Amino acid sequence: MEAIEFRQTRQLKVGDTLVNASGREFEITKVSRVGRGIRVQYATADGVTGRFTAAPEAQSRVRVGQGSRVA
Repeated sequence: MEAIEFRQTRQLKVGDTLVNASGREFEITKVSRVGRGIRVQYATADGVTGRFTAAPEAQSRVRVGQGSRVA
């Protein structure tokens, strides 16, 4: 079992995998500054894309490990 850690939004990078409370995974495809916030774009394993904007100090759940499991 791989570890899950919390990271501030400003620490996220392309290739990181976000994990929600139910265990669904979202691979980060792009991170950019938008005003005072940070916009994170992601894709799911089934190809659905999405994005969210958060404060730089906001916390996200990130799967720790080599590479990504999202195809």
